[in-house]
Amino acid sequence: MLKPTSLSQFLSLGPSPPILLLSAAASAPPEPAARPRGSPPSARTPCIKTVGPTTGEGEGEEFRVYVMLPLDTVLPAGGGLVVSRGRALNASLAAVRSGGAEGVMVDVWWGLVEREGPLRYRWEAYVELARMVERHGLKLQMVMSFHQCGGNVGDSCSIPLPPWVHEEMTRNPDILYTDRSGRRNPEYISLGCDMLPVLGGRTPIQVYSDYMRSFRDRFKDYLGNVIVEIQVGLGPCGELRYPSYPESNGTWRFPGIGEFQCYDKYMKSSLQASAIAIGQTEWGRGGPHDSGNYNQFPEDTGFFQREGTWNTDYGKFFLEWYSNKLIEHGDCILASAEGIFQGTGAKLSAKVAGIHWHYRTRSHAAELTAGYYNTRQRDGYIPIAQMLAKRGAVLNFTCMEMKDEQQPGHANCGPEQLVRQVKAAAKKAGVELAGENALERYDESAFSQVVATSRANEDISLSAFTYLRMNKKLFDGENWRNFVGFVKSMSEGGRRVALPKSDSSHSDLYAGFITKGDRNRHAELSRH
Repeated sequence: MLKPTSLSQFLSLGPSPPILLLSAAASAPPEPAARPRGSPPSARTPCIKTVGPTTGEGEGEEFRVYVMLPLDTVLPAGGGLVVSRGRALNASLAAVRSGGAEGVMVDVWWGLVEREGPLRYRWEAYVELARMVERHGLKLQMVMSFHQCGGNVGDSCSIPLPPWVHEEMTRNPDILYTDRSGRRNPEYISLGCDMLPVLGGRTPIQVYSDYMRSFRDRFKDYLGNVIVEIQVGLGPCGELRYPSYPESNGTWRFPGIGEFQCYDKYMKSSLQASAIAIGQTEWGRGGPHDSGNYNQFPEDTGFFQREGTWNTDYGKFFLEWYSNKLIEHGDCILASAEGIFQGTGAKLSAKVAGIHWHYRTRSHAAELTAGYYNTRQRDGYIPIAQMLAKRGAVLNFTCMEMKDEQQPGHANCGPEQLVRQVKAAAKKAGVELAGENALERYDESAFSQVVATSRANEDISLSAFTYLRMNKKLFDGENWRNFVGFVKSMSEGGRRVALPKSDSSHSDLYAGFITKGDRNRHAELSRH
């Protein structure tokens, strides 16, 4: 645990970035003794503890909180990979531990690990990170990130897919998702070619499986004790969805409906075969012609308007094909992951996007273009939850911090209704549910909403929550106070939302970022 005497260590991080100042009270929990690698997971493994029927009051429940590490926690350097800003990261991990969080989450980027060539993996920096996390007594959620970083909400750096994959893209652009106008998207390999040897003689599913198998072999001593969860990336941003709303180059802006991504030759071939199979050859000639463009609203289109084509026999056929392809894609990768990680003690999870705009319309257009066949008349989340339950994977859902009343009226948003629907789907499927916030939030209102959402209603509550994201804003005084109060509330089943405005009992951690000129003031504070 951190002692006040360690302040000089953090002040020595250098004058360029803001400096992390930590002050931990004597009553903060001690660091646990290191556990021998390979031993069974401790009681701190993320779980939900419920005795008897859930009441919605949080009694008997404990919700674990994780913190996402920066996207660029591991970066290329000197011909290899390194943990970036290691000293500052150590300080931040100490703060997260002292603040009561269970652990951290990190992206394990395909574009970095296998960048040197097919089957040439560089895990060293991630091993170093696992050791750092273990030393701080924290747990680790690791994301198999088979997508690129860059071009979406919150992307603060650029990490493309491996160079040898880009060479294949150049030779065969149809391995990329493609919209109706022919625009290619390099974020993630099109699911249309999942079973075709388009990546140097291997199929994408084989490539993902080889990657996960190598990861398992290299991290076998950490799986189940330090590494408690493997989140398997299934699409752009690591989410099970199509890249229907890409922000890069201003292609899409909130709250546009997005566009269907089914125009590479492999997706077109699959659509055509499905149409022929039911005797409707003309339905397989392409996606809907009247579905509009990225930034239109449902009522601007023939397909998504109130009594639009989405609700015709053709529309139902197309949407079922489009959504089923996505679910099959997720099932195929998770089936492989299930076999690879079976017996390691680590959970599997997958992320589903919280697409809440136009949710209050009949067609739910933005969900449809992303691959979720969810309308006023059809529940699109039950099939997804059932697929995840079959594979023993946790359903990780976003937008847990959002309130309906905080969204712009013209966007017809319904994040709270959406979360309730997903919770009900998870309950029906018997799948464990975890959550994330969709956008960076530090205010007490957002934290309170997560606490309320985490409690049991629809007779299901969250098993864990991962907070987006660790950065210098999180450690600013008021933001950090809100976060620590939130973690405490979650650990107590939601009975307490925030810490007192002042810490007269010296019982909670204070953390903040200071600049060189602020040192005297903070040094004075640290003496009290």
